[in-house]
Amino acid sequence: MTNYQLPITKPMQETKKRDVQVIPIGADTLILRSRTWDRLKFEVEYSLQKGTTANSYVIQGEKTALIDPPGESFTAIYLEAVQKRLALKKVDYVILGHVNPNRSVTLKALLELAPQITFVTSNPGAIALRSTLQNDDLNIIVIRAEETLDLGKGHQLRFIPTPTPRWPDSLCTYDPLTQILYTDKLFGTHICGDQVFDEGWTNLSEDRRFYYDCLHASQAKQVETALDKLADLTVKLYAVSHGPLVRYSLKELTQFYREWNQLQKNQDITITLIYASAYGNTATLAQAIAKGITKAGVAVESINCEFTEPAEIQAAIEKSSGFIIGSPTLGGHAPTQIQTALGIVLSTAPKTQLAGVFGSYGWSGEAVDLIEGKLRDAGYRFGFEPIRAKFKPTDVILQQCKEAGTDFAQTLKKAKKAATPRQRVSDSQTDRTEQAMGRVIGSLCVLTAKRGEISSAMLASWVSQATFNPPGLTVAVAKDRAVESLTHTGDKFVLNILQEGKELRKHFLKPFSPAEDRFAGISTQEASNGCYILNDALAYLECTVQNRMESGDHWVVYASIENGKVLHPDGVTAVHYRKSGSHY
Repeated sequence: MTNYQLPITKPMQETKKRDVQVIPIGADTLILRSRTWDRLKFEVEYSLQKGTTANSYVIQGEKTALIDPPGESFTAIYLEAVQKRLALKKVDYVILGHVNPNRSVTLKALLELAPQITFVTSNPGAIALRSTLQNDDLNIIVIRAEETLDLGKGHQLRFIPTPTPRWPDSLCTYDPLTQILYTDKLFGTHICGDQVFDEGWTNLSEDRRFYYDCLHASQAKQVETALDKLADLTVKLYAVSHGPLVRYSLKELTQFYREWNQLQKNQDITITLIYASAYGNTATLAQAIAKGITKAGVAVESINCEFTEPAEIQAAIEKSSGFIIGSPTLGGHAPTQIQTALGIVLSTAPKTQLAGVFGSYGWSGEAVDLIEGKLRDAGYRFGFEPIRAKFKPTDVILQQCKEAGTDFAQTLKKAKKAATPRQRVSDSQTDRTEQAMGRVIGSLCVLTAKRGEISSAMLASWVSQATFNPPGLTVAVAKDRAVESLTHTGDKFVLNILQEGKELRKHFLKPFSPAEDRFAGISTQEASNGCYILNDALAYLECTVQNRMESGDHWVVYASIENGKVLHPDGVTAVHYRKSGSHY
């Protein structure tokens, strides 16, 4: 067997972009926090670009276990950190909360340095591990139900399978001695910093909710089942895969997860999202579409048809208002599981259901064409044009998916509203409160935002100066607006204040298709914060989001003002007048 050689790396104190913290967190237990301030992946949960930690753990009883080694971005520095703390020849077990192909480089390196390792994973994880490492002779303990593993010195580990559509192999690990629960993908955040635990946890609220919305909202039913399985454990610490460990807000965060799950259950429209994923790329697209759907206040049930019985697919289709199918292309075809699911859809879903298709491919994309053709021939309407991604999806493709998901959900909401019988009322019965609210007026503005390769804009009139020192303003952003995803804490935007008599408002009032360029045909220049200034605006303000508050169907965003200028001193500010406070 070839010996794995560690590459030469700079001392950790000389690099700020990537390092490993090693810290005791319990009896015989260490955390190895592989940190980066860079963005590692083009996936929706990483899109805030606040960095991340890939948390791994070591338990040293009479036998030694590593839990969740990180991906290949950290292989060298992680192994260097492990070797400083223990002899790899004495590592007995590697416990995997889920098997990610990205971890294969690290796992292969571990095997070369410590071939005696036994992996501990779920049955789907064992199948994925053999495939990922291309090795059928691995030492694997397969966890099929709740089982235990004795490491000695009181560390009697308990394993709890917690499968979800996105991670059918998910496995949580509990150590009764330390009362630490290793939660895999539950309760994490994608942020990077020096904070190991969650003291001052209210500052993490926005990032925790974003992480949940990206990863778990579309699989709320399975997450609720996982929470029920874990409820009887006495836990002092959630050892999460990403972000600060959860010590100070155990009860609160668990309750938040249950409340957020309940929000999904309470929606009166549900979309079934069916997919299979050969290399994870189609699953990433599905995740982005699901994020867009939930933004619009519609529930989505994700179904990984590789791990779902046909009866479950049929039951989901029967209770949904629309369906979306995603497929990779393998050998010029859709996988067998997708073909089976498509047959169920064609025989079950009424033609009134809205349809959507997406997929990823390497050299060809026949699967998407096949599914689209069969659905069109059957008479289904489409909620968005089919989406195709070659190889790994980019930020631009993921934004297109989110916007497509939102458009799909909004179409169903409008159809439901149109089908609801209206009561005719006289003017005297009109809600006087709504009339009064409509008299609250604001300046008409266009908010423009940009992050990386993604840019967007929206017409806004719910804008107000909020502070003198520092100068700041608030703007209300509807949750289903495309630009909403670019208005998180730390994001930049330009508020372009419009003037009367100009055509900019007409341009930004029109509907845009997913990923359509909002600025085509508009005269712009780049502000110092990288966002767009509209040259025909009356004035502009360059802003940075400081915080935001969830308020019903909107986010109220507070931003500090760094710079601004009046472009047309003789102009008059455009004002938005409304007759009712129930709509824009």
